[in-house]
Amino acid sequence: MTVSGENNGIGRFYGVGVGPGDPELLTIKAQKTLQKVAVISFTQLDDGKESYALNVVRGVLEAAKPEFLAITIPSDDETPVSPQTWTDAAAEIAGHLSQGKDVAFITEGDPMLYSEFFQVLGSVKSAVSNLEFEVIPGVSSVMAASASSGTPLVTHGQRLTILPKVYGIDDLREAITNSDTTVLMEVDRDLLQALANLEKLGLTGKATYVRQASTSRENVVEDISKLEAEDLDYFSLLIIRR
Repeated sequence: MTVSGENNGIGRFYGVGVGPGDPELLTIKAQKTLQKVAVISFTQLDDGKESYALNVVRGVLEAAKPEFLAITIPSDDETPVSPQTWTDAAAEIAGHLSQGKDVAFITEGDPMLYSEFFQVLGSVKSAVSNLEFEVIPGVSSVMAASASSGTPLVTHGQRLTILPKVYGIDDLREAITNSDTTVLMEVDRDLLQALANLEKLGLTGKATYVRQASTSRENVVEDISKLEAEDLDYFSLLIIRR
């Protein structure tokens, strides 16, 4: 997706999906874009760990030497990101764009699927009139997990539901009622509690857990009754096929 306007010397803003974790799954267009922009922005957790998205692309940036702009967000899932965080980030990005510099915001997976890109884009649009921006899609974790586990998401005529989180058996039951396949993102302790009731839903043996698909930490578990809390990971998901 590309949106153009009368930029009057304003740089272009890019939303770049860097894929699920394996640098080899970075698209050619994403790589070329990241190697030519002056500034690369990304979200950074306040726990000090390196940005997941930045870690994926470091290898293709060795010769480019762009400026980095980190947007710090809470590492605690229970703490929402303050709207002021996006406003402040947009102001910094707008400052670079006003100097004619192109800026890329990188995100794991795809920019249009459960990504912070849309919050950033909205704030930048408010700060820069006639903004030119382009969205460069990436391989989502959903697609990567399907490939890693050999579990098809849907075939012709089937229905797919993707949810960021469920909180109990009622949520799970509602999600799968009208779908042939349900993908649950960010598998956590609450979801494990719900999965303990899979037998009641007639789904025993029909769920596959995938952690960090395409990376060295990838783990595919077909018997989810063996999952323990310590096996869970933010970059994980569950594929349930009816």
